[in-house]
Amino acid sequence: MAKLSMPLQAAIIDLDGTLVDTLADFHMALARMLDGLGQPAVAQDVVAGFIGKGSEHLIRSVLAHVGAPAQLYERAWAVYQDAYRQLNGRHSQVYPGVAEGIAQLRAAGLKLACLTNKPSEFARQLLRLKGLDREFDVVFGGDAFARRKPDPLPLLKTCEALAVPPAATLMIGDSSNDAAAARAAGCPVVLVSYGYNHGQPVRAVDADGHVDSLADITALLVTLLAARGAGPAGCP
Repeated sequence: MAKLSMPLQAAIIDLDGTLVDTLADFHMALARMLDGLGQPAVAQDVVAGFIGKGSEHLIRSVLAHVGAPAQLYERAWAVYQDAYRQLNGRHSQVYPGVAEGIAQLRAAGLKLACLTNKPSEFARQLLRLKGLDREFDVVFGGDAFARRKPDPLPLLKTCEALAVPPAATLMIGDSSNDAAAARAAGCPVVLVSYGYNHGQPVRAVDADGHVDSLADITALLVTLLAARGAGPAGCP
């Protein structure tokens, strides 16, 4: 168990696999895309392993998996975007404990940001459909900055937008992408155990802590803050 270097002032939370289980949305949009291109379907568990690095990576990975020529990418992108726009949020569910976890972070006085590799249009639409859009001070998608997670740039820019130093900004995610970006940016990081993480065990990823539910975030942060001998400030 690691410890925090200073009391927290903000939290940056990932979207897919952390706040909302969007696997079925992805799978159905990709099914439409593949059918429209005359390509074979892929299983949902295969799709789960490709989530987390943005739509371009997802589409290219699926095309490669079915053996489709790379030249199909431009057509695939257009078909996928149209399908996902129609399906976004229809088959996804907010994970249990998310509402409680967000309420705990808010009660602690933390500023909140949602930072995802999902395109901004789809991220904002999904948060709105799930009633989560008002919970965040800022929302940034994968097209908001020049680079995406696991590059630290999106986290650093989000910290700037929140006017909070990285060391006082907790990253909450579900994958090695989130952890790597946080480490490089100088943010503490907690990972949820129920997300995607490219199909790999998330507890093997270096992080300051892991939780099975966002409803457990208070207990974990109290432990982390106690490890640094912190007082009440910044402690949920």
